Amino acid sequence: MSRFLERARKLIHILCIPEWRHALLAYRVAAGAEHAVVLKQLGELQSVVDIGANRGQFALAARRCFPSAEIISFEPLSMPAGKYRSVFSDDERVILHEVAIGPSMGDAHIHLSARDDSSSLLPISEAQSNLFPGTEGIGTVVVKVALLAAFLGDGVHQPALLKIDVQGFELQALSGCEPRLGCFDWIYVECSFVELYSGQALADEVIAWLQVRGWALSGVYNMLFDRAGKAIQADFLFSKR
Repeated sequence: MSRFLERARKLIHILCIPEWRHALLAYRVAAGAEHAVVLKQLGELQSVVDIGANRGQFALAARRCFPSAEIISFEPLSMPAGKYRSVFSDDERVILHEVAIGPSMGDAHIHLSARDDSSSLLPISEAQSNLFPGTEGIGTVVVKVALLAAFLGDGVHQPALLKIDVQGFELQALSGCEPRLGCFDWIYVECSFVELYSGQALADEVIAWLQVRGWALSGVYNMLFDRAGKAIQADFLFSKR
């Protein structure tokens, strides 16, 4: 019941904001309203790098909070990328690269989910399918993988946020960003407490990796629990020490 009420509150929030309402009704893209509370704490950002953009759900929240920021997004799957381009067709400060970010350059098989926002470069585990019905694997496709530095050149305008939501591939994506982590003031990454994708690094590993590189955990948001009350995943915000 609580999850249903949360979805209802999110829908009402989306419908109250014209640009979010348009994205939902015209393109069936629901803005990531749950992230707006976090983003508003960060001041006025000049750049947002959005890795794992899907249809632009997070980018819609970022644009609402940072009207003048440049948004650079990465989404390797062509279908959600097409939706993203439709949503932001009139926004000249949005750039989308149809590629995944990882620790090396090349091609990789992405494991497709029946819900494309649950697709991953790691195999989908039974736990994922059980906890989130309708996210079972339906095949694989080949996508491009690249290092973040290949797209940022000398960096980004600061203050800047790096957001990562890549379905279990977080640590590998961070590794692919490592040479450019110094460009950012904040890192916002979804992490799991249980293995939803085979071989994924869990939250404690991601936190430790970032701490060693000078990043401090600033907050935990949008905690998700299973029916027994066990924590499954959450969004983690990190700041430079």
